[in-house]
Amino acid sequence: MQRETPNGSFDAVALLSGGLDSTLATAVVQEQGKRVLGLHCLTGFESCEYGVSDCQGAPASPPVKASVLNAAKILQIPLRTVDIFDEMTRAVASPRHGRGANLNPCIDCKIIMLGHAGRTMGQVGASCVVTGEVLGQRPMSQHRQALDLIERRSGLEGRLVRPLSAKLLPPSLVEREGFLDRDLLLDISGRGRRRLMDLMAERDISDYPAPGGGCLLTDASFCARLRDKMEHSEPGRLRRDDIALLLIGRHLRIGPDLKLIVGRNQEENLRLAELARGGCLLETRDVPGPNAFIEGSRFGGEEVRLCASIAARYSDGRNLRSIRFSLSGSNLSGDSFRAEPFRDEGRLREWTITT
Repeated sequence: MQRETPNGSFDAVALLSGGLDSTLATAVVQEQGKRVLGLHCLTGFESCEYGVSDCQGAPASPPVKASVLNAAKILQIPLRTVDIFDEMTRAVASPRHGRGANLNPCIDCKIIMLGHAGRTMGQVGASCVVTGEVLGQRPMSQHRQALDLIERRSGLEGRLVRPLSAKLLPPSLVEREGFLDRDLLLDISGRGRRRLMDLMAERDISDYPAPGGGCLLTDASFCARLRDKMEHSEPGRLRRDDIALLLIGRHLRIGPDLKLIVGRNQEENLRLAELARGGCLLETRDVPGPNAFIEGSRFGGEEVRLCASIAARYSDGRNLRSIRFSLSGSNLSGDSFRAEPFRDEGRLREWTITT
C-alpha cells in the first residue's frame, strides 16, 4: 500500500465504499499522479458490521467490509475509518432532507460522510475530496439538484470532485485551477453500469462486489423492525447491539412495553444468548426449541409466561400440553417453569412485525 508522507500530506481524500464506483473514481484521480487517502465511514447500518456479509478485521471497531480493505489494497492507498453511527441514528430518526423508499436518509448520510472527509482533507493537507457519485444513478441523492445541495451543505464547495461525471457538472475549483485535468475526467450518467465495468476491466480491476445493496436502511423487512424499535424507545438510545438484534429472529410486538424476539435456528439461538447478556432470556429445557429474548422495562410473571408460551409454539414440542423453560437475566429468574404452546394464530399474526 502507498504510505503516508512524513507530514501525513495527501493530494486528495476519497470516500471509499469498496464498490465499483468509488474504486474507479479513486483510480481516475490517481492516474493524474495524485496521492490519495481512502476514508471509509462506518454507518452502523451496513450488514457486514454485524457479521452478516463479507467482513474482516481492520484497524477499527466495528470491523470493515472485506471489499473496502480489498479496494484499498488494489489501489495501493492507506485507509482510514471513522465511526458515524451516532450521527446516522439521528439522521434516520429526523432526516433534514427526507428519506428514500424506506428509512434511508441518503442525502443526510452523504453530507455526514463528506463532513468527515472535509475535516480529514484539512488534517492531511489535501486539496479536494473525491467520491464515486454518478449523475442520475440514484433517484434520491444523485440527481443534479441533490448533488448541488450535498456540495453546499457539506462545506466542500469547489473542493468536491466527482470524477465519473465531472464533465457533465460545472468545473470544480481544483479543475479551474489546474490541480486536476478536466479532460482526463469522465462524463458518465444514468443507472447503467456497463461502461463503469468496462473502464475497470481496462485497468485490470475485476475483484469488486456486485453493484448496489449493502445498506440495511433500504431493506423493507429490516426497516419495519427499526421503525417499531424507534417508536418504542427513548430518542437517542439506539445502540449497535439493538441493530444486531433487529437482524435475527422473529420479532413480535406484544404491547407498548413488551417485545419478544424468537430464534429461528441454532445460530440465532446462540446469537440471542450472546446479545441478551444482562437481559431477559427464555430457553427450552426438555425439547429442542428457540431461545427467546424479552424486551421491556416493566413486565411480570404473567408476561413472562405469555412469552414462553409463544416460544413453545415454535419449538419441537408445539403439540405437547406444556414445555419446561428456564429464565435468566431478570428478577423473576429462578426455578424452571412450564408453559403451554400458544394456540391463537390470529394473535400471533397481529403481533408479528416480521418473521
